Amino acid sequence: MKLNVESVVGSVQRLMATAQNGLEVIRFGGLTNDVESSPFEIVERRRMYRLRHYFPDDATPGRPVAVLVPPLMVNADIWDVNADDGAVGILHRGGIDCWVVDFGSPASEEGGWERDLADHVLAVNSAIDTVCDATGGNVHLMGYSQGGMFAYQTTAYRSGKGVESIVTFGSPVDVVAGMPFGLPYGMVSDVAEFLADHVVTRLPITDSMVRLGFQMLDPVKTAKSRIDFLRQLHDREALLPKERQRRFLNNDGWVAYAGPAAADLLKQFVAHNRMMLGGFVIRDQPISLAELKCPILAVVGEVDDIGQPAAVRGIVRAAPNAEVYEASLVAGHFGLVAGSMATRHTWPLVRQWIDWMDGDQPLPPEIAPMTEHVATNRPNSAATRVVHTAATLAEAGAGVGKALEGIASNTVRGSIELAGEAARALPRLTRLGMIQPHTRISLGRLVAEQARRAPLRDLFLFDDRVHTNAAVNARIDNVVRGLVSVGIRPAMRVGVVMETRPSVLATVAALSRIGAVSVLLAPGSELERAIELTGIKALVSDPENLRAAAATRTRVLVLGGGSARALDIPLSEDVIDLEQIDPTQVELPAWYRPDPGLARELAFVLVTGTGDRLETKYITNHRWALSAFGTATTADLDRKDTVYCLAPLHHSSGLLVSLGGAIAGGSRIALARSLDPIRFGEEVHRYGVTVVTYTWTMLRDILDAEVFPSGHQHPIRLFIGSGMPAGLWRRTTEQFAPARVLEFYASIEGDVVLANVTGVKAGCKGRPVPGTAKVELVAYDPVAEQIRTDGSGFARRCADNEVGLLIGKATEGIDLSDGGLRGVFTAGDAWMPTENLFRRDSDGDYWLVDRTDTVIHTERGPVFTQPIVDVLNDITAVDMEVAFALPVGDHALAVAAVSVRTGFRLEPNDVTEAVRALDPDQRPDIVYVVDEIPRSSSYRPSTRAVQAAGRPQPGPDTWWYNRESEAYEIRTEDEAGTILGE
Repeated sequence: MKLNVESVVGSVQRLMATAQNGLEVIRFGGLTNDVESSPFEIVERRRMYRLRHYFPDDATPGRPVAVLVPPLMVNADIWDVNADDGAVGILHRGGIDCWVVDFGSPASEEGGWERDLADHVLAVNSAIDTVCDATGGNVHLMGYSQGGMFAYQTTAYRSGKGVESIVTFGSPVDVVAGMPFGLPYGMVSDVAEFLADHVVTRLPITDSMVRLGFQMLDPVKTAKSRIDFLRQLHDREALLPKERQRRFLNNDGWVAYAGPAAADLLKQFVAHNRMMLGGFVIRDQPISLAELKCPILAVVGEVDDIGQPAAVRGIVRAAPNAEVYEASLVAGHFGLVAGSMATRHTWPLVRQWIDWMDGDQPLPPEIAPMTEHVATNRPNSAATRVVHTAATLAEAGAGVGKALEGIASNTVRGSIELAGEAARALPRLTRLGMIQPHTRISLGRLVAEQARRAPLRDLFLFDDRVHTNAAVNARIDNVVRGLVSVGIRPAMRVGVVMETRPSVLATVAALSRIGAVSVLLAPGSELERAIELTGIKALVSDPENLRAAAATRTRVLVLGGGSARALDIPLSEDVIDLEQIDPTQVELPAWYRPDPGLARELAFVLVTGTGDRLETKYITNHRWALSAFGTATTADLDRKDTVYCLAPLHHSSGLLVSLGGAIAGGSRIALARSLDPIRFGEEVHRYGVTVVTYTWTMLRDILDAEVFPSGHQHPIRLFIGSGMPAGLWRRTTEQFAPARVLEFYASIEGDVVLANVTGVKAGCKGRPVPGTAKVELVAYDPVAEQIRTDGSGFARRCADNEVGLLIGKATEGIDLSDGGLRGVFTAGDAWMPTENLFRRDSDGDYWLVDRTDTVIHTERGPVFTQPIVDVLNDITAVDMEVAFALPVGDHALAVAAVSVRTGFRLEPNDVTEAVRALDPDQRPDIVYVVDEIPRSSSYRPSTRAVQAAGRPQPGPDTWWYNRESEAYEIRTEDEAGTILGE
């Protein structure tokens, strides 16, 4: 009976204690305790933050300094949530001077709801300056979750100034590697972009929404913690040690999230993954984590569902120039910085890290250099942990279960990614199919569309500045007013001779908006002949090319460099400075209609070649749109891409592929001033370049400079352009693996566009781009320069690997009087011939063989130059090469000149082995070595320059082909004279 009384009394006491404690929780939000916060003072108050200095009375000199940055959704008290056992308490006892950046809540701060991501980075930047000035030394910058992302971004923004090291806790870098629940990145990216554009900027994210969102990420753990609290509500002493932490998580620790900051986070770091790729923007300035050079410690939570380990470890690839270390703990996201795990492990390790940085102590064994981890398809989420536990209990079925899980996951992921590519491609192909001769479409119109749809989205980057769609469109409109005021009208041909700069883009787009024709000229080219050939009425020049432009005695309009720069030539009626014209004072005439260009109308004229080989290429709006949308579709360009334009706009690759493809795909455009390998290496990371455009041998300079050694991390996924030699192609893919090459071919006349989409066959031009002209390969006599016909008089189609003339189906309404063909395969059909000979392999891929006018007519028959160039370029020692006809009496020899790469040696046997890939009749008669092969402004090896340097001379570096031994040999002067007819 005594036991029963004690049991009853105990139960009553437990019930009364539960009721009393429960009433206290209801009234005050929690249990009152005597735990006090660590002392601090507010050293600096600004609109964006307050800077706390903990333990201000401790004036010990020479202490290491730590600046701690909280994430946006969490109160700055996170660093002191455990008081003496929290971050600032433990670090202070370890002799570290602690400062904390407190952003406050946007709900209570002036202008808080308008804060964006850059505001917070600049706030941390300002706080670092203040702490460095106050302490006289550098700081160890620490951040939790998004606070760690701020630490990375701020250090990169200030180029590491004042930062001794970076320490982050559960801070994701590679979002792609840490998608929640294994969701496909493409789908998550699209959802994030939609939320950023249409939801978070309109809906304030309150602290209660933040708290609910975090609790929903792990509902099981949230429910368990509440049940445990209720079960222990009678035992006040057991609850008090964790009460401060419980109140922080359940209510006090969450703060609201400003919509613009959330939109920036979703766009830049989720949708575009710019923490990993580079090119995130802080106040119009592109930044990359590749600029980090100070030591980094990333604390990884192995069961962290928010900062997943694969995403956190992305920093080792994003910051290839920094020493990156990691400390891996079995903890969740919150447990990394608060709670018993943080008290026992995290903060003692951080203290030891700082001691090691100061050179006083060895590096603890728990901290090790971070190694590159291969991202898995199954992130370490709560769901996968449950699956893993179940699988462990049934070992026999675990292997099968995991295999099936992997197959299903990869299948679903692949299907969704392919659906995403199709969703991007179909609207572009549909729009291409809808373009008729009378359709209004032009460069200016597409830029205006982008500005209407997304005015604040980045359009292009230049000289470390970012320009938005709205800003570029406004600049174009201002240039339009300036051009109209000096008499530029629709259909007028206006020459553009400018270096690569924003003004050349604005000029070409402004002329398009007026309806005028841009004649794009290379600086330093034969301007007077080009003007005479194309009918130019005026020249738009930048200050650098003003003197050359004025020498043509054509009216020159100067644009670029701002209104304050000095010009080499005084202004006159024939030299007008457009920068001096106030666009607000220009009244547009009644005839002006923006973007009037129709698909059938001429939009651009490109001038190529030199001397008597000067050629013009006429591009209609339809042709430009065809290449633009075709490039965007083939290269799968979208808003996540940044296209680096190495190719100048006066080259077809720059105008049609780089500019056209990027605008049609909605990608950012990074303009390069010139081909500078060192600058290229810096800007690829800083801008987050994913696609690089090229022409001919342009990439040779970058490869030779070794700015990206093999294995060096980079964000590039694709090189697109035209004219890359086969050997250089292979060198590029080896050095920039896993990036691939997308080679285009576009005819001068007609709408033929080929693309090597797979990039597997180096040197191949690929297949027709969807939406472009249908192509055929017809038999061709290169000697008579005529199409070969069958018995019925129609053209004969080529068999596989037979050399023929490439022709494209003519579009409706095209003028066939200038070289067009009718009645090719059926009566009345219309085709446009290209200027090139091709062969088609058994897979249906097209290979360029030669131009119709550069075929070498030897005594043994026609010899084609491109296959010779391809096999010679594949020799490791060969740098560049050209093949041409060398007249000897009444016939010609097939000759190839090569230059040798620095540090290599070329032997006759190397050439002999390389040309075995060619039929004996197609092998060059002579191969000789030259010191250098000059290149044109588009980086094409100049055959004309090599020929002008003189005929090959007998010697150890000149080799003749012996058709009996099928080898290249050195010949004596007498033998050489006989062969050369001398």
